Amino acid sequence: MPLSVILAKLSQGMATSFAIFSLTLVLSLPLGLVVALIRLRPNRPIQAVTRGYISIMRGTPLMLQLLVVYFSPYYLFGIRLTPDYRFWAVIIAFVLNYAAYFAEIYRGGIESIPVGQHEAAEILGYTKSQAFTRIILPQVVKNILPSVTNEIITLIKDTSIAFAIAVTEMFTIAKAIASAEKTMVSYAIAGLFYYVFNFIVAITMERVEKRLNYYR
Repeated sequence: MPLSVILAKLSQGMATSFAIFSLTLVLSLPLGLVVALIRLRPNRPIQAVTRGYISIMRGTPLMLQLLVVYFSPYYLFGIRLTPDYRFWAVIIAFVLNYAAYFAEIYRGGIESIPVGQHEAAEILGYTKSQAFTRIILPQVVKNILPSVTNEIITLIKDTSIAFAIAVTEMFTIAKAIASAEKTMVSYAIAGLFYYVFNFIVAITMERVEKRLNYYR
């Protein structure tokens, strides 16, 4: 198979990988913040639920969670699965998994802010929501950026797990080409694609960190 054909096929798979990455990030970041805020509420039953959710998501393999999300509708409710559901099963599993990790990152960032800042905001007449969005959250974002960057880089590599339910992302296509052509070229090119993607993300997040240095 010509190199140009391999590149074209892998580029199509890369588009699917990028869609998985983008949707997971856009949905899991705000969901993680919501889970973190619920986790910090002084309500033991609610805390127990969120702790259980985070514990399960962090304590079991992402591939297992993906298989559960994909097969559960059929085995539990007898719903026949459509081909389109494969992609959305990946998104659901990835969002639930990464939201749990982001929730713990947010929680650590929120708890690292001194209590005195909350008290100062109250004295200045801010409501709790105003104090959080205008004073606490910007500092939290700055503090957690390195940890968030690590999770984002991991997410890029985890998109390859979608092959477990036959979603044709880049790794799935690379594997198929390698098997058909008996060559490692497709794997090498896929690895280069992943590296470049990660490199761009790392550089972008580093620039964001520098832009937020004024919060120090």
